[in-house]
Amino acid sequence: MSSSLSLSRVVWSNSGDRLYSFEQAAYFTQTSVSLIERFVALGLIEPDGTMLRRQDLVRVVQIQRLRRDLGLNLIGAAMVLDMAAEIAQLKAQLNAYRTVNS
Repeated sequence: MSSSLSLSRVVWSNSGDRLYSFEQAAYFTQTSVSLIERFVALGLIEPDGTMLRRQDLVRVVQIQRLRRDLGLNLIGAAMVLDMAAEIAQLKAQLNAYRTVNS
């Protein structure tokens, strides 16, 4: 299969989410397939079989931005994103609690 064909191929998950090959992910995130594979090997993104979801691509870009802007390593950048997501979830729960109890 040629790379242009693999980059244009669209795959959907059972839940209706678009899935991306590692080649597509590398192209859209302006990285490399080997870096995408490294993210997977380190557990920073979790593929759906051999495919990635949109949120995985967003996470790759966010990690790369933290590495570039703050000089964090891959694991440190992933930890920052995980903590930010947890804080956002806790804030949402607190707001829901306040709404129910006001």
